[in-house]
Amino acid sequence: MVKALGTRKGVRKTKTAAAASFSFESAVLVKRLLAAAPERAREILMRRFGLGTNQKRETLEAIGERSGITRERVRQIEAAGLEAIRGSKAFKESADAFEELARYIETLGVIVPEEALMGLLGKDEKSRNRFRFLLVLDSAFFRERETNDFLARWHIDNVTAKSIHEALSKLYLSLKDEDVIPEGELLDRFLEELKNVNDAYKNEEILRRWLSLSKRIGSNPLAEWGRVTAPAIRVKGVRDYAYLAIKRHGSPMHFSDVAKAIGTLFSKRAHVATTHNELIKDSRFVLVGRGLYALTEWGYTPGVVRDVIRETLLQKGPLKKEDIIKQVKRVRFVKDNTILVNLNDAHYFKRMKDGRYTVV
Repeated sequence: MVKALGTRKGVRKTKTAAAASFSFESAVLVKRLLAAAPERAREILMRRFGLGTNQKRETLEAIGERSGITRERVRQIEAAGLEAIRGSKAFKESADAFEELARYIETLGVIVPEEALMGLLGKDEKSRNRFRFLLVLDSAFFRERETNDFLARWHIDNVTAKSIHEALSKLYLSLKDEDVIPEGELLDRFLEELKNVNDAYKNEEILRRWLSLSKRIGSNPLAEWGRVTAPAIRVKGVRDYAYLAIKRHGSPMHFSDVAKAIGTLFSKRAHVATTHNELIKDSRFVLVGRGLYALTEWGYTPGVVRDVIRETLLQKGPLKKEDIIKQVKRVRFVKDNTILVNLNDAHYFKRMKDGRYTVV
């Protein structure tokens, strides 16, 4: 049995990270730093980072078109402006603020998805733009672009960041295409790949944040994990929610109850008729009774009662009536009489002299 994460050796439980709170005012700091840049460069930096009255960040192309210069020239002016600020007295006097920002990112686990980091740093787009500017200014902060494997992210330690990237890649390779595993088991596997990472970072919140860096590993609404391409992880419509609802229930469900469960568990509205139609179409579900559906992965196979009887007799050989009823009721929720009616169909089954039945 997988232990709860908080009971694992070397793994600590922590409270969810609160929005950042600093001793400095980001608006005041950014204004002071921008003043150290030449006027033309300052204007371009404000437009590039959305630091003026317009919080929209502009592209190099857009600024170039409006200013009548090339994209490359805009890039050069921007780079020169940043260098001018980095070499200024104002930048040197702001060392404590940048150090405070670095310490905060360290508490988040050293490497953080960009969107998540910005959400914690700023309550609105203007404040997020200011912090983005500060991160770009100081060489202590490194941004890695989004790739096929990972989201865009910021980190303050190349060694730790590399270890996290490698651990996530190995974790992905350890998962099979259809694997759907509990969060506890996935975190156990992840921890196995993180042996070279400082134990100080190994707590629930940071581990999940590191997992969120990956674009290839994901979870479903039931906190089950796997490759994002797995049907049970890539939840898109009624069929997928129905699968999760029945799986959580652990036994066959009537289609009307499945529709209700989708609303209760996932806050998704599902019409009963629509749910029934989706269950009929998907091979992951098997009709095992009047309106009752089970999961194929539980060992149920498609077919009417007659098909189940036939398959049973082909696998086990001739059986008595009582044994056939017992076998059929393991995989179908039907009355005894329904089984007997099908069993007495001479077109498919015959009764032997010893009272057992066989396939025609």
